[in-house]
Amino acid sequence: GGAACIRNTRIPVWVLYRAHQLNLSEADLLRSYPGLTAEDLVNAWDYAALNRDEIELQIKENEVDD
Repeated sequence: GGAACIRNTRIPVWVLYRAHQLNLSEADLLRSYPGLTAEDLVNAWDYAALNRDEIELQIKENEVDD
């Protein structure tokens, strides 16, 4: 169980997807997560596209209410 993560990391796909929704560029993400590659981001976007409901639910479950 648990959230889908990028290979060999504990970085959940939903975290990257949400950051991208908030207008962080791929370059920003690669700087923020030095272990990631451009290919990892492509795979994350592909996974998110195929599993949109799962990713959206994980975002909703992990957002902090103000």
